Amino acid sequence: MTSNGEADLVRPYTLTAGRTDTEVELPVEAPIQALPPAGRSHWPSGDMRGRICSLCTDSPSVAEISALLDLPLGVARVLVGDLVTAGYLRVQTTLTDGSTPDERRDLIGRTLRGLRAL
Repeated sequence: MTSNGEADLVRPYTLTAGRTDTEVELPVEAPIQALPPAGRSHWPSGDMRGRICSLCTDSPSVAEISALLDLPLGVARVLVGDLVTAGYLRVQTTLTDGSTPDERRDLIGRTLRGLRAL
């Protein structure tokens, strides 16, 4: 459903041409960052790619993108993967053994917010 209560006219699988996987390593908790060309892209109004790039100025996770745009997680992963491959977005590094406690808390908080939004 759209924000005004009308049924969506585009089925999610049409956004990905039926694809269910991406060429990019893309954990659902991975923060995604927009790269400078993303702001200069001129997709049609309401185009999902433009909406995703706009969201990524705040480095949301893939799960957050899915929830905020009301997209199935698999569809969000494929679209984000396409935008990463095209050079519009970047997958930020996820936690490693050397991550600080603050980085770990931030990731946990972001993941919980994304899950609650689902």
